Amino acid sequence: MELTVGPNQFFWPADTWSAFYDALENAPVDRVVVGELVCSKRLPFYQDRIPDTISGLIDAGKTVFLTSLAMITLKRERKLMAELVEMGVTVEINDLTMLSYLPQGCDFAVGPLVNVYSESTLSWLASRGARHVCLPPELPLGSVEVLAKVAGDLGVSVEVWGHGRLPLAISGRCYHARLHGRSKDNCQFACEDDSDGLDVASLDEQPFMTMNGVQTLSHSYACTDQQIELLADVGVAALRLSPQSEGFTQLCELYRKRVDGALGIGALAEEVTAAAPGIRLSDGFLTGSSGAEWSGALGCDTRKQ
Repeated sequence: MELTVGPNQFFWPADTWSAFYDALENAPVDRVVVGELVCSKRLPFYQDRIPDTISGLIDAGKTVFLTSLAMITLKRERKLMAELVEMGVTVEINDLTMLSYLPQGCDFAVGPLVNVYSESTLSWLASRGARHVCLPPELPLGSVEVLAKVAGDLGVSVEVWGHGRLPLAISGRCYHARLHGRSKDNCQFACEDDSDGLDVASLDEQPFMTMNGVQTLSHSYACTDQQIELLADVGVAALRLSPQSEGFTQLCELYRKRVDGALGIGALAEEVTAAAPGIRLSDGFLTGSSGAEWSGALGCDTRKQ
């Protein structure tokens, strides 16, 4: 099973951004998705570094995709998306309007923000040139199995969300800006102070979700430690690891060992929680009754489910 590093969802200083991708050159991952997913206003801070980053990753033997924005609305965003196609790198679409910029017959990848919920959607995307699809993280294991089988027949590789805060929604409004009493157009990049998003609690002080500019994320970190064998058995080709500000290369190494069988079920989660005390893990979308559930906490063996 391959490992993919998804696009960075957060706003980091340009030097931090570059250092992150430099470190990935030596990480045990197969594929890296580069670019801006969440907010086009962040892109100018590191846009000029993207070509060298792509070259470095390719020289290190990684496959590289370029992500589209999750929501393409402005004229300048449409121009930016059209320019992605000209860079000569496979584009991962996260907004279906991106298809209008791809030449007919051009191969592309599909990110987890596109609602690939059915066999017909998957088949249609394959007919348009999709060769790799990361399924939406809210799909249960049974649906993943059905879609993985169809994908295999179509010659499309399937990926699932392996680790990281789950993308739940993208809005036209910026939560971070509003929190600081600013408008979206005058946000002053409020999200830069929260390198892994800003935790949100309910009125009774229960952890609820995480805000990241215009994006809503889960408070918990999805973790597939308990389901890797299940996912491999149903034909999943890759796991997606979502960037985080600390300990990410070590996380990649843990998942590589876990996928290769060098770590048993539960060992990866133990390492993750030891490195970040207080972190909440979840895997309920795959095998639980709600997304926030964590089978490891229940002592469940999900292989029997």
